Amino acid sequence: MLLLTADKISKSYSEKTLLKDICFSISEGEKLGVIGVNGTGKSTLLKIIAGVEAPDSGDITKAGGVRVGYLPQNPEFIEGATVLEQTLHGIAQQQREGKQYECKAILNKLGITDFDKPMEQLSGGQKRRVALASALVTPVEVLLLDEPTNHIDNDMVDWLEDFLARYKGALLMVTHDRYFLDRVTNRIVELQGGSLYGYQANYSKYLEMKAEREDMLAASERKRQALLKKELEWIQRGARARSTKQQFRVNRFAELSAQKVDLTEDKLEMSSMSSRLGKKIIEIDNITKAYGDRTLISGFSYNLLRDDRIGIIGENGCGKSTLLKMIGGMLPPDSGSVDIGDTVRIGYFAQECDEMNPSLRAIDYIKDISAEVQTPEGTLTASQMMEKFLFTSDLQYTAIGRLSGGERRRLYLLGILMQAPNILLFDEPTNDLDIQTLTILEDYLEGFAGAVIVVSHDRYFLDKVATRIFAFEPDGGICGSMGGYSDYLAQREEQAEPETERDTQQKSKDSWKTKSDKLKFTYKEQREYDAIDDVIAKLEERIDGVEKELVKEASNFERLQELMEQKTALEAELAAQMERWVYLSDLAERIEAQNQA
Repeated sequence: MLLLTADKISKSYSEKTLLKDICFSISEGEKLGVIGVNGTGKSTLLKIIAGVEAPDSGDITKAGGVRVGYLPQNPEFIEGATVLEQTLHGIAQQQREGKQYECKAILNKLGITDFDKPMEQLSGGQKRRVALASALVTPVEVLLLDEPTNHIDNDMVDWLEDFLARYKGALLMVTHDRYFLDRVTNRIVELQGGSLYGYQANYSKYLEMKAEREDMLAASERKRQALLKKELEWIQRGARARSTKQQFRVNRFAELSAQKVDLTEDKLEMSSMSSRLGKKIIEIDNITKAYGDRTLISGFSYNLLRDDRIGIIGENGCGKSTLLKMIGGMLPPDSGSVDIGDTVRIGYFAQECDEMNPSLRAIDYIKDISAEVQTPEGTLTASQMMEKFLFTSDLQYTAIGRLSGGERRRLYLLGILMQAPNILLFDEPTNDLDIQTLTILEDYLEGFAGAVIVVSHDRYFLDKVATRIFAFEPDGGICGSMGGYSDYLAQREEQAEPETERDTQQKSKDSWKTKSDKLKFTYKEQREYDAIDDVIAKLEERIDGVEKELVKEASNFERLQELMEQKTALEAELAAQMERWVYLSDLAERIEAQNQA
């Protein structure tokens, strides 16, 4: 069933044309990934489909009753709303009570456990995750997601990947996560030069199909050039007599000359720019860092090597960015030492580029860092380097505030490389960078003459770049393993404890879809499903009671400690029960659908 159609959509900003007569449709069950270089109009296309922006021309047509949900890159929030109220915002009032358990289960999966906390008290990343949870639970037929994997850790990405792979509605998303595209999407649409190219494939197959399309275009262009040359030779000899046949050949030459085949795709170029690095690099000796009662890093030591490629992973808030800043000398440890060599020049790529002046022209931002830089091709000016980074002459003189989010990140990256660092520290570099930029960056880092340390949740990027993983543990320790992210996962599975009999039984239950054609509850699952709403309600009542007692016993330190431990244990049990509720409810829906079929 056709859900939504875009017909001849065009959109321009000033002199920049983003979309030119775009046509495509979304059908039931389709999961589309939108890719393209930053600034080509991916987010604009989603805004137009969502009705947030109007196109200059063209129409969006939805089938009767089709609802569209939308997660923008920068969501807006209800003033004064709590986490749960914000999550339930898109759901009809009469359905909210029934949706609360699902909302809480998804929020828990995304690391949000205080449902009554005011939105104003959350960090930017936490707010973004609440907005994602709201988009996932709101019932719609077409869901639009703009960079859904930003600000979530690796385990959350794995969960979201599985959730969206099973999602029943149609999906259109912009994302740079290539594993995500590979495992979730069944269709890729690529924006390039204002046009849209469609591929009925996931990301891996898209790469093959795009290469085939470009080979065919190149072959057609070679044939056109051969015909053009032949016709040109005939015309230059001069027509011997006027005839309809000869006039036809003159007309054909004009047509061939007028045809344009765009075989040039804008490609980002990076030249290896770095300064000399001495023997002593960075020596980290037994560093510790805590905030209040919480220890983030405990007794970590490591001597950085010249050719190190290190990926740092862990849950949100565990201390990854803190460790990176301590390694770079931007934050002192509570104890221990970080000794940085005299020849070390650090390039630090922060999560946010807030220090960029929005009123400053892009080229002035780069010139303020360096007017020229030495590269393997020789001395290049700031303008020449910007061209290599896909900043055309008009973009170079555009105010930073008018650039897209991805273009600003690309400019920020260029500014760091213009400093010719010999140690690179990246904090979530894949946020808001397009796939082509990431691919070129990965290639650049492979040949970079210095050490690279990356904090990232992008599994594909870590597999391409990292040769060693530092993984944060709950007690503040850091576990090291050789290889990329996939190697780390394989090693973690090998080191896991043997399954207990209960784990084996549970695994057997969870694998119902591969072991039995006929879905049904076991006797124990049916009893659990019938009682789980009451179990969750009682747990919530107990947590509420503990919270009230916490207020009363504010002056009794020993009792406070005891109550806090009770609250933590109850919240953990509640999270487990809500996760179980989601599984049982999903199974119940599948059984009902099977029985109705």
